[in-house]
Amino acid sequence: MNTSRYNVPALDRGLKLLQLFDRSQTQLSAPEISRRLGIPRSTVFRLIQTLESLGFLERTDTIYRLGPAVLRLGFEYIASLEVTDLGRPILEKLRDDTGMPCQIAIRDGREIAIALRVSAPSAFSSNIHVGTRMPAHATVLGRLFLTDLSEDELARLFPERTLPAHSPQTPRTLADLSRLLREDRQRGYAISEAFFEASISAIAAPIRDASGRVIAAISLTVLQPRIEPQDLRDRLVIQVLGAAAELSERLNYRPAQRPLTERTERAIA
Repeated sequence: MNTSRYNVPALDRGLKLLQLFDRSQTQLSAPEISRRLGIPRSTVFRLIQTLESLGFLERTDTIYRLGPAVLRLGFEYIASLEVTDLGRPILEKLRDDTGMPCQIAIRDGREIAIALRVSAPSAFSSNIHVGTRMPAHATVLGRLFLTDLSEDELARLFPERTLPAHSPQTPRTLADLSRLLREDRQRGYAISEAFFEASISAIAAPIRDASGRVIAAISLTVLQPRIEPQDLRDRLVIQVLGAAAELSERLNYRPAQRPLTERTERAIA
């Protein structure tokens, strides 16, 4: 069946415009877009204005590049396919090895969304499930995504003077958040004890793709306000880091130095 007569010309042109950008061509001018698509500049101008208003394009002077809305779609696609498909057996093994609930999250702007969760045999009932959204700055899962941002990117994401508080431990200013992110970045993982929810602790580690960017995060939930004794804490950190490293490797991430788990084991020892 020929469905071309049902195509929407403007949508067709807009999608073809976005497809002009790739790894070798990250920036284009309006005249170049017009030439490549073979359509008038006035039409290109209207397409660009629409895509820019929706966040699919960004402009620097007269040059355009893909905007964050495209990245958001990419995150959703990854969450629905690669990360969840490849991550499920890894997450289930982490749950089985530790006896604790585990989850994988993605970031959408200032929030994170749970993309995959596996429960542990426990009487504990959690309100966290697939699709649950939480503030990035107030959770250890979210902070791991923020460690990947520059100071300028972080300031644009959180322009307000005081950040929304979700617990007594929530960072209240950008300076407070930046301090936590520096610590998380240096460790290579994040840990919280009653940080977001009372009586709940968590250990989280970043998941990276072939580009080295953090595209997801994995965490393990400990049903107590503090992770004790110390040897349990150390073992859980290594297990979470190992799971994150395995999933990152399956997503074609190749670190330039020794795996983070090895460095962490040396530090703990």
